[in-house]
Amino acid sequence: MIAQLSGTVIQLGPTSVVIEVGGIGVLALCGPGTAAGLRIGEAATLATSLVVREDSLTLYGFAGVEERELFELLQTATGVGPKLAQAALAVLSPHDLRTAIATENLVTLCKVPGIGRKGAQRLVIELKDKIHTTSSVTQPVAPAGAEAASSAAGWRDQVSQGLQGLGWSTRDAEAACDEVEPLAGAPDAGVPQLMRAALQTLARR
Repeated sequence: MIAQLSGTVIQLGPTSVVIEVGGIGVLALCGPGTAAGLRIGEAATLATSLVVREDSLTLYGFAGVEERELFELLQTATGVGPKLAQAALAVLSPHDLRTAIATENLVTLCKVPGIGRKGAQRLVIELKDKIHTTSSVTQPVAPAGAEAASSAAGWRDQVSQGLQGLGWSTRDAEAACDEVEPLAGAPDAGVPQLMRAALQTLARR
């Protein structure tokens, strides 16, 4: 298992990063919160989880070990794959996700695209005894910092595609982009930051 990835960030998107390690660019899929803490050209270290399938090897990156452990735990529940686990961590913080499962808060769990009431009930039944509501202190392994401001052209497509990749419909993704468009002109408004803001608008619905 590849548990950690360290190197220089050479590419950065709303839900992915390419880190150069020994002259090789390694692609890791990550949530918008993790991406927002990275900057092109700077060193970064991510906790990682390698998902092995018959036809693919996919590396997922996280800002801390706690996120990785919860990502892997979620996949032990029936019907939860890496895509849904990643979407859950994109919408809810590890603490909020653990608390929702431990307290059987189905309304909060249903905010995750792809999780309906039955799915939320299944998560509670299968994971409640495995979830600890008192989270350990997360050790951030990615350096803080914002990506360079996004250009007026291009950010919308990236954010919309990222949201759709996490499970939202095209209509919802476009509506979220409309809501965060006023933020696009800010100096520190890179694609990851706009993606995170869009997720927050969707979570409030």
